Amino acid sequence: MRDITIGQYYPANSVVHRADPRFKLVILIMFLVMVFFCQSFFSFGFLTAFVIILILLSCVPPLKVLKGLKMVIIVVLITTVLTLIFYTDSNAEPLAEYGIFHIYLSGIYASIKLAWRLLLLVMMPTLLTLTSTPTELCDGLESLLSPLKKLHFPVHELALIMSIALRLIPTLIEETDKIMNAQKARGAQFESRNPFKKIKAMLPVLIPLFVSSFRRADDLADAMDSRCYRGAKGRTRMKKLKFHASDVFALLFFAALFVCVLFLKYNYLGWAWIGVLSL
Repeated sequence: MRDITIGQYYPANSVVHRADPRFKLVILIMFLVMVFFCQSFFSFGFLTAFVIILILLSCVPPLKVLKGLKMVIIVVLITTVLTLIFYTDSNAEPLAEYGIFHIYLSGIYASIKLAWRLLLLVMMPTLLTLTSTPTELCDGLESLLSPLKKLHFPVHELALIMSIALRLIPTLIEETDKIMNAQKARGAQFESRNPFKKIKAMLPVLIPLFVSSFRRADDLADAMDSRCYRGAKGRTRMKKLKFHASDVFALLFFAALFVCVLFLKYNYLGWAWIGVLSL
């Protein structure tokens, strides 16, 4: 469970840590949209190189970022295998056949791209939470959504919910480890290779975890009520968000990267060399 890195902040004095959280959220949204627009190995490699550069600039150990992929690697493998065996291409001959299953070269490419896309979708949000505190993300989200306040949208409450959820992730992970250790001391077998036995062994963990989560939520509500919390009206921030020239430069650079990915996908000018890079 400690392999889950989303919600865990890694303190460091880097350019990425000092960046304005509003710009980091906008860049994250643009990145996620860009990942779905990617259709070529060249564009996937381009985005991967960008993520690697961000990891190096953030001074976060690369293994800490990669550790967050352990929880989704099984989902990625299952999705990749299903895409590989069920992919069909009426314009090509299959490379291999086994009963109703056919493996095409284009299917191999599609499965690799799908796995690559899923890994990128996990790495970037993980890096965001490792380089931004829940308070910074809460303030950044509230500031970005502040125009919706004119429509009476509960912006502050939404940002507060997100902040509390991120803060509780490490706490619940620690609580899960304690419950699992207690169950192991009582003879529970969590290392069984039988998936049904493993699911059955997790039931004594999930029930106490839900009870503990509701208890913590109730304690948090009492703590907020005892401090006279009555919503966002009249509240101020201890730290005001300020953007720097480096934030604007990073946003412009990422916008240019976004345009390049769109150009690789649609090739508006019909250049032949773009078609080669779009494979």
